[in-house]
Amino acid sequence: MKIGELAKATGTQVETIRYYERAGLLPEPLRTDGNYRVYEKSHVQRLAFIRHCRCLDMTLEEIGLLLQFKDDPQSDCGDVDRILDEHIEHVVVRIRELKALEKQLRSLRSECTPNSDPASCGVIGGLERDAQRHDHAAKVSHRHIAGAHGAGPGRKKASARKKR
Repeated sequence: MKIGELAKATGTQVETIRYYERAGLLPEPLRTDGNYRVYEKSHVQRLAFIRHCRCLDMTLEEIGLLLQFKDDPQSDCGDVDRILDEHIEHVVVRIRELKALEKQLRSLRSECTPNSDPASCGVIGGLERDAQRHDHAAKVSHRHIAGAHGAGPGRKKASARKKR
């Protein structure tokens, strides 16, 4: 199948597939005489594995390590356990951070006075006050392998989701 067919079959954007190839997560496909990529069932299965790991919020580095173990069935499964344990710890920390974020947002929301003008808006005032108190550039959240959980390939930014 061609890249567009692979994209459609897996619900993955073409550019994301190409990115995974460049990152070494997907093996380079064979090419036709016309230089078109030709994908096989193994590409569909591997891409499904990658996408599922991304749904579990795993980094590309973590996925790459898991794929190395998947490709080498003789390797020690203890290393896979270590990767998963580290990822679980990341999730626990992230949940704690999200709960603190929820508490902060609820506190801000409680400062809202309905139908007030922007100059006296409690939420805007609270955000400005908190911005003066916090040095956001100095904050570093807990990270795990590679530490990249922002909007990356195959992940839409919040602003893109809002427009839907």
